[in-house]
Amino acid sequence: MQPHVYAVIMAGGVGSRFWPRSRERSPKQFQEILGSGTMIQNTFQRISPLVDAEHTLIVTNRQHRELVLSQLPGIPKQNVLGEPVGRNTAPCIGLAAQWIRREDPEGVMVVLPSDHLIRTPDVFLKAVERGVRVAREQNALVTIGISPTHPETGYGYIQFNDGPANNPYHAEGVYRVRTFAEKPNYETAMRFLKSGDFLWNSGMFVWKASVILDELARHMPEMCEQLSHVVPAMGTPGFDAALELAYGVIRGTSIDYGVMEKASNVFVVRGEFGWSDVGSWDEVVRLTPVDGQGNVHKGTVVSKDANGNYVDAGDRVVATIGVDDLVVVATDDAVLVCRKGRSQDVKEIVDYLRRKQMNDLL
Repeated sequence: MQPHVYAVIMAGGVGSRFWPRSRERSPKQFQEILGSGTMIQNTFQRISPLVDAEHTLIVTNRQHRELVLSQLPGIPKQNVLGEPVGRNTAPCIGLAAQWIRREDPEGVMVVLPSDHLIRTPDVFLKAVERGVRVAREQNALVTIGISPTHPETGYGYIQFNDGPANNPYHAEGVYRVRTFAEKPNYETAMRFLKSGDFLWNSGMFVWKASVILDELARHMPEMCEQLSHVVPAMGTPGFDAALELAYGVIRGTSIDYGVMEKASNVFVVRGEFGWSDVGSWDEVVRLTPVDGQGNVHKGTVVSKDANGNYVDAGDRVVATIGVDDLVVVATDDAVLVCRKGRSQDVKEIVDYLRRKQMNDLL
């Protein structure tokens, strides 16, 4: 029997740049940010032609397990793994890999963030299928890179080897990875764009569970040892307690820093499927069609001599007069007003509220 393909949807983020819509009790991935359906529902829907609900894992914060099950009612309850605290992507992926290897020693896992936008799901699925084939045939770590369209400074980059030498997948847009690059400044991003051998790092991965666990054991042995202690408790009432004990020791590390930048057998699949990580309100503005005055109005908005504004009124009535190029987001207990181009700073507002212990607004 062919080993199964599993989907691992990482849904543990707090989405602080999307305050006040995104809150700790219901972060960005559980919100309708763009179009219809929440971001996690759209992520599950995209991968479902390739992976059924039974073989889909959701790794989320423990307090959001019931929210996941209410938004994705087809997912088996035992497939929602609740982390006691966020520890970045390496422990999250390691935990899911342990779960999958226990179920299927040769299982392949497709790792997906829960809060990305993909405009052409059919093209995305073909890229994932190529990644699955490479992961199986080469026992490789596979990542999906996005063809850059502009010199973006908010993404990491992947440099690939362009030639077909020792690469049977070159003609399919699958390359060996040369190096990973951190988020660059504008001049460096422009150089990356012009060079033609850099892709945006999407944070999506494909590999056998056994292969990533071997790499974690090689590069992050302490973390891997702690997670191995959790395996006997999987599927038992003691799982939460075992996981809490392990996460009390594990240090937060990204999979890029912990493994990908150090591993040798790494391939990247070139993706061109209308991708965005939807990292801020400014990105939402960029992705949303505007009216004749350059405005986006959601909810009840009254406007006079106001141009280029994004206004999400929620359940309120919001009026704009003589103002341009603003992002306005209203909820029942808070209102955000900021200039376009400044929405990355929303995280600082959240940090301020946390320092002041204004927990009702978090």
